[in-house]
Amino acid sequence: MNGRRGTPADEAVPQRAPRHLPVLLPQVIAALAPEAGQTFIDGTFGAGGYTRGLLESADGVRVLAFDRDPTAVAAGQALVAQSAGRLKLVNGRFSELDQVADSLGWAPVDGVVLDVGVSSMQLDQPERGFSFQADGPLDMRMGADGPTAADVINTADETLIADVLYHLGEERSSRAIARRIVAQRLQQPFTRTAELADLVARVLGREKIAGKHAATRTFQALRIYVNDELGELADALSAAERVLKPGGRLVIVSFHSLEDGLVKRFLRDRSSEQQQGSRHLPPTAASGPPPSFRLIESRPVSPTDAETAANPRARSARLRWAVRTDAPAWAVQAANELAIPRL
Repeated sequence: MNGRRGTPADEAVPQRAPRHLPVLLPQVIAALAPEAGQTFIDGTFGAGGYTRGLLESADGVRVLAFDRDPTAVAAGQALVAQSAGRLKLVNGRFSELDQVADSLGWAPVDGVVLDVGVSSMQLDQPERGFSFQADGPLDMRMGADGPTAADVINTADETLIADVLYHLGEERSSRAIARRIVAQRLQQPFTRTAELADLVARVLGREKIAGKHAATRTFQALRIYVNDELGELADALSAAERVLKPGGRLVIVSFHSLEDGLVKRFLRDRSSEQQQGSRHLPPTAASGPPPSFRLIESRPVSPTDAETAANPRARSARLRWAVRTDAPAWAVQAANELAIPRL
């Protein structure tokens, strides 16, 4: 949800409030602490909110920005032109940010910011299929490649669909929903967001649960699965570890418990000495790799009441950050070590 989209200037039309607000922007910039001439990576460009904030923060700041969505990259070209060479915008995955930065000669960098999850622009475009608020094709892809959400629910077996909904959406009724999906697709394949949202509401017996649409968890789970969001996030964290200078800062804004839990585990592990040996024996000196990060705050930063009132989508945002030490980057952790669901 990184970014801000306004209205073209028109003297005859009053200016409307921007629709897309960069979440926790002052806190993100404060955590990155940019100084003149430094280089940063924005792994999730969106509408350019964090990138713009960095470019305006100090003289000569450079930003290498990434986005999987080609429409976001196209829309960001105006900011690229305004930056006079200080912004490089890449259509690609943030899991590859260290490789791209190195190939372009921008590595190492002074800071990396990741705003995880779906962007406001994607949610607000029915044709992208991320939301049930307006009917659209059941797509959900952040990029332009790979299987769509419709492909998944029309072809995957019932067990896999149920596991996706349970592990990635924390949907307690995952088995019942998966069973009904498989039964209905035999009559007619799913192609539209409204079809899936209506089915979930019928299975759960109501359209709203705790103030949210009954299909919220199902749509979240499918989106995460289609885009491999947790795997991409784990790889991006390791890539940031490799590309940051000693003293460089890693800042992550996440929006639900699965993302935040993964970030929390990564930073906790990387900021502590690893102990080896039996728990039944007296403590011994740390024999694992030295910490590659110094954790500044153990608790996440949350939006203020004023920001949540102005931007309701910010209410679940959590910011965590840490400072890179001069220790070598650790080996990439396996999925089970970071508790990423295996599907």
